Amino acid sequence: MGQADPPKLTTVTDRRYIKNMPFTPRLIFVTASSMEEARNLAQAILDQHLAACVNLISGVESHYWWQGKLETASEVMLVIKSSAEQFEALAELVRRLHSYECPEIVTVAPEEMSPGYRAWWEEQMRKNFNRKT
Repeated sequence: MGQADPPKLTTVTDRRYIKNMPFTPRLIFVTASSMEEARNLAQAILDQHLAACVNLISGVESHYWWQGKLETASEVMLVIKSSAEQFEALAELVRRLHSYECPEIVTVAPEEMSPGYRAWWEEQMRKNFNRKT
């Protein structure tokens, strides 16, 4: 499922669209098999302007069922600060670049956040939207 290209925004009226466009913050969790893979995913996500920030958390020990067997793996967790509006494009990028057959891509809506951090996050996502046009 693709996402339509956003319109080219050149006039003052068009720029008001950016200011008023929806922003629905999402934390997106993705696990990677190694720090190298996590860094590559983070770089691709940020290069495509699909997130304001990506945190990499090493030392994650995952226990899970896979193809009928109980498995254990050392992984790196990506915590991606993005938006509901960017989720499909971000998930597609992760699926395309990830080494796993079925990568974890889980989104959570933050219930609350500090006003200053939300303002920064929203500003970055709006700038990112503007760069893509």
